[in-house]
Amino acid sequence: MDFERITEIFVILENKPSVLGEMLSQLAENDINVEAIGVFQDTAKIYVKNLNKAVKILSKLNYTTELRDVLLVHLENKPGALAEVVTKIGDEGINVEYCYGTLSQVANAISVILDVSNIDEAIKVLEK
Repeated sequence: MDFERITEIFVILENKPSVLGEMLSQLAENDINVEAIGVFQDTAKIYVKNLNKAVKILSKLNYTTELRDVLLVHLENKPGALAEVVTKIGDEGINVEYCYGTLSQVANAISVILDVSNIDEAIKVLEK
């Protein structure tokens, strides 16, 4: 397992047709590639490589955004891999607020993004 602290963009969206597509199209037109995304009714959590450019574009388009530090965890794609990580974190009293993931370009691997109640403590736990 490999992990790193990253910053995601938390975006408030109207919960109606085409809003998500419009936002993603604006990012694409500005050469911003979305590496990972989680959409939850009226919010999107987005991970992009060019964070500052994406935030400027979204702000210019009047989207409400917030930056959040989260964990990007790379796991072997096998039963129990994610359970092991979140259990290890949870056993130390750290809550997983939300999680979303994607299949990796690398064979037999997945990547998940975890928002946890105490990122610094979670990093210490995972480093053990």
